[in-house]
Amino acid sequence: MIWSYVIIFLLAAIPFFEVAMIVPIAILGGLPAIPVIIIAFLGNFVTIVLLIVFIDSIRNWRKKKKANEDEHNKKSHQRAKKIWAKYGLPGLAFIGPFFVGSHITALLAITFGGTRTKTLILMTASIAFWAILLGGAAYFGFDFLVKDEDDSGFITRLLQR
Repeated sequence: MIWSYVIIFLLAAIPFFEVAMIVPIAILGGLPAIPVIIIAFLGNFVTIVLLIVFIDSIRNWRKKKKANEDEHNKKSHQRAKKIWAKYGLPGLAFIGPFFVGSHITALLAITFGGTRTKTLILMTASIAFWAILLGGAAYFGFDFLVKDEDDSGFITRLLQR
């Protein structure tokens, strides 16, 4: 069972998997909701903190890597810029992770002018919000839809083999 939580932590830390995908899958897989939500939150949170702390190094690396590519034409960048213009940093921090991912949202929030401290606080609140919301929806929605109380989920069945 501990390996399941290690995998959840690692997958939540990877951009594009994150809390929004991992929490519902793990809960629907039969793992307990509260530990899944906490561990996925921690996995996503750690990488967001590292991203914000090392933002200058990451920016320099990206500039070198993508010197020929026009970053402003990317769909995710354009979407985030629209959210920033309409709702500011709080809107981007809460809406962005659902549409472009939390890592890109944090990077773009700082790029658009958000401070590191405010971005970290709002991104932490946003990750917690999405983890709890999606975890609760997966847990209660799954319990509502499943009629057999013996169904323990595909992850639990896989671990029992």
